[in-house]
Amino acid sequence: MSDPREFPRELCRGVCRALAHRGFATLSEVSLANGRRADVLALGRDGELVIVEIKSSVADFKNDRKWPEYRAFCDRLYFAVPGAFPQELIPEECGLIVADGFGAAVLREGFAAPLAAARRRAVLLRFAALAAGRLRRLVDPDIDDPELG
Repeated sequence: MSDPREFPRELCRGVCRALAHRGFATLSEVSLANGRRADVLALGRDGELVIVEIKSSVADFKNDRKWPEYRAFCDRLYFAVPGAFPQELIPEECGLIVADGFGAAVLREGFAAPLAAARRRAVLLRFAALAAGRLRRLVDPDIDDPELG
């Protein structure tokens, strides 16, 4: 069996692949203004912002009560879980994605709750700055700039 820490990374890869097929650009492990960290923040072609919270097990899900705090930073919120996860645990207002290391399927769309313009702008700017910083680090891995995420 693989290292349990690898499992969420595999789920993240599958989620990001599936979102890319749906026209989203994705970033993983994104710090939000409220101090929380989104597992995946995705930006759609139309400007839609989606957060996906990845839960690898029931214990992981039950121990996490911070997920409602993500709603203030996205238009839709999803949970991504492995195939064996009991899907009835996922709140109805949240989307449901079943994922593995190779892809994912959206089984239920999350309720749409469009962001206010000022919050949308702030999240979009954070997304752009973080993406640019990560790309820059690929070109210049020795850069030491904490602002690059």
